[in-house]
Amino acid sequence: MPDIAYSSNRLALLGHSYLAGAGSCGEGLALQQARDGRRILWIAHERAPFDCTAVDVSDPRRPAVVTQTRLPHDKVRSNCLALAGDLLLVAYQTSAWGLPHAGLGLYDVAVPESPRQVAFFDTSGAQSKGVHYVWCVDGRYAHISTGAADFAPSHPMDDQFYMIVDIASPAQPREAGRWWLPGTRVGDAAPPPVRHPTLDYGFRPHNTNVYPERPNRAYMGYLDGGIMILDVSSVAHPAPIARFDHHPPLGGFSHTAVPLFSRNLLVTTDEAVKEGATDWPKLSWVLDISHERNPVSISTLPLPPVEGYRGKPGRYGAHNLHENQPVPTAWRSDDYIVGAYFAGGVRVHDLRNAFQPREIASFVPIVPGNPGGTCQMNDVYADERGLLYAVDRLTGGLYIMEMQL
Repeated sequence: MPDIAYSSNRLALLGHSYLAGAGSCGEGLALQQARDGRRILWIAHERAPFDCTAVDVSDPRRPAVVTQTRLPHDKVRSNCLALAGDLLLVAYQTSAWGLPHAGLGLYDVAVPESPRQVAFFDTSGAQSKGVHYVWCVDGRYAHISTGAADFAPSHPMDDQFYMIVDIASPAQPREAGRWWLPGTRVGDAAPPPVRHPTLDYGFRPHNTNVYPERPNRAYMGYLDGGIMILDVSSVAHPAPIARFDHHPPLGGFSHTAVPLFSRNLLVTTDEAVKEGATDWPKLSWVLDISHERNPVSISTLPLPPVEGYRGKPGRYGAHNLHENQPVPTAWRSDDYIVGAYFAGGVRVHDLRNAFQPREIASFVPIVPGNPGGTCQMNDVYADERGLLYAVDRLTGGLYIMEMQL
């Protein structure tokens, strides 16, 4: 049993790793079934010098780092990654416009100890920071949030858009299509969107998810633009289907949209980005999308009262959800939602009654290296065996738990 302090309910801690001191874990965890039978968890890092860490989790009680890669300079981060077979895709975003190594890296990780770069899709530019998020589950298309050399935003905070990258030939990735909220690019006929009056985070996409059950739809969080559903029947010409926008009055930063296809539901998050819960409420929403063009909010996932977290260091509120990745190593459920809530730890919600979701499991560690010992759980991945892999965005590293639902 790992020698760390925590509180939990129906989530049994099996293993823990400080990741050889790498820390600062990002989002987009991916679990590889390696050719030699090992199970390798890939983790991106939010800050230099570390790029990605690969952890052998074949024995969840004894996770072991097998490789750590380093970034080319200290003004770039690998915030997100995705895995398609033995092809690892890493999103590289720089801290300012015009810096090098902004784009999408593609790596052959058939031998996890020796990642081999097969291509770099460059999206740098005078007004680009590169790629913030990547989704790829079919090995054919990567769906990214990015800037580009030929995209001039009408406002500095609107400098990323949705791009589809064809990776049928991994060594020669090419742009296949793009879409942005009208008015966010210089030269658009539409006027720029009205800025949020108090919490302006910008109009740009975050998660851009496309599932094989409905390959003609993209489900997208668009920060202050709300939640978008796009028709991607033509990858060259994505087109909007619906938009759910509840900010203002609420604070922005729509982040994730996870469809539950058998239920005609969409679970979404607004990311908490301010210290001490000063941007509360940041919640997970349940939308009815049975009438696709008119998403309707029917509930939110309950969280512990904000009064217990408002004075703690760090963030408190919604962030990443396990996204039901359609891959052999992922757990998939249309009834239960697993999420990472920063200081709120990892929480599992029962959504069988979508109008009255209830929390059924939780895990909140104390992290000695974090301010006040407060955890900052950044992302979580559930595997097909019912194990959860959760990471802290500061110093806590990796936690492996077993669901006891």
